[in-house]
Amino acid sequence: MCKECYADDNDNRITPLYSALDCLRNHTQYICGTCGRCICIEHRSHRDLQRWQFPFKSLENAKLYLRTADYTMKKSCGVYEIKNNKGRISYKIFAEPKDLHTFLQNNKDKSCTRETPVFMMKEYQEFPNTQVRKVTIDEIEQYMSER
Repeated sequence: MCKECYADDNDNRITPLYSALDCLRNHTQYICGTCGRCICIEHRSHRDLQRWQFPFKSLENAKLYLRTADYTMKKSCGVYEIKNNKGRISYKIFAEPKDLHTFLQNNKDKSCTRETPVFMMKEYQEFPNTQVRKVTIDEIEQYMSER
């Protein structure tokens, strides 16, 4: 696992997960200074949320975006398992347990059986070679060829 962005060894070019080429061309990326993985850190128009604030279909996918949450909040955030009233499970990243509780109060059809994260780094760390910027056309071509 990458010590900076938490990607498994074979996942260092897996992100962006959705519309990768469009995301790399148009969105600001967190560029891991350790493995070079690009992770979307752009605010989306939908309620002005960042990608890490949306629900994920799997714990593995949530973990791929956790570093952008940690970096944005400058603290170790957690991934929580959320279940809706139809039994569908998703995973969401929250900076603090109080953020989870606020979410659950505002979404009465959802619950979280464990009030502790299913994944969280022990402490937040800064890394010296991290970059947050739009990537160049040449970088996009190289990155996509390595996927």
